[in-house]
Amino acid sequence: MQIDISEIVSCENREVTEKVHIEQDTFVSRLGEFPITESAPFDLKIANREGSELLLSGETDLTVSIPCSRCLTEVPTDIHIVIDKKLRMDGTEVVDDEMEETDYLIGLNLDIDKLIYGEILVNWPMKVLCREDCKGICKVCGMNLNKGNCDCQRTELDPRMAAIQDVFNKFKEV
Repeated sequence: MQIDISEIVSCENREVTEKVHIEQDTFVSRLGEFPITESAPFDLKIANREGSELLLSGETDLTVSIPCSRCLTEVPTDIHIVIDKKLRMDGTEVVDDEMEETDYLIGLNLDIDKLIYGEILVNWPMKVLCREDCKGICKVCGMNLNKGNCDCQRTELDPRMAAIQDVFNKFKEV
């Protein structure tokens, strides 16, 4: 969704509230593709302050389906997004001093999807767990250990002793 902000920029002390709908249904990053399962429309306030600052403010909640860090089960994760940006205006040009490039602002068009994308990226959780005591998956067979135990050998050997372990395995008596 794009919003033309030329009227707001041209009129000093003008303030507009737009009802914004998030059109993204997936969040795509280097980590993968994650479906956005819930998003609510929200009010985005755009204000011209004294002809020198453009303020963007609003907040919303999204639910994104993210795999558990241990067992890869899909976990619905709530992400609270708060938009609070102050942009400097030089005549008819709008500049974000905090960022080198503003991909969400092309001329006097505000791209809401790119603005939301950047905010999701900033608020992305470091680690997502399906539950605190998640057991993860077996390193050998890949079974989800939360659903049951497997018969794989659990002892982990010191990798420095691997050569000696190979010798013992070759000459094992039957």
